[in-house]
Amino acid sequence: MTADLTFVDTNVLLYAHDRSAGQRHDLARDLLVRLWGSRTGMLSTQVLQEFYVNATRKLPRPLSPIRARAIMHRYATWPVHQIDPADLIAASELETRHRLSFWDALIIISAARSGATILATEDLQHGRRFGKLLILDPFRDG
Repeated sequence: MTADLTFVDTNVLLYAHDRSAGQRHDLARDLLVRLWGSRTGMLSTQVLQEFYVNATRKLPRPLSPIRARAIMHRYATWPVHQIDPADLIAASELETRHRLSFWDALIIISAARSGATILATEDLQHGRRFGKLLILDPFRDG
């Protein structure tokens, strides 16, 4: 039996590298450590792009570009879904069908097409399913 592959959304990656995020920092960091150990973490080019921009500009204590690039380089060793035009079209359809933001729809499409069965994010409804993909909020109580 193989372990479930977990697609990590940008917010989880940001909290893991934002020491001012309190308990969210600890929970995100612990999740990423587990995913590194089990080799079951994955993400997309969208997540890496959003991480860089937000980590260097929007965190309470922004990371230096050098530090943010080093983190991106490290996570680039995980399976990374490369977004293509077909993903963009599918995301626009999912956006309309489920009344999601385009960016959330693109994360869902990337996670599903990468083979993940879990999407770790706080941005979508915990427990919701999109086909075989289960949304789990790692910061949710219980």
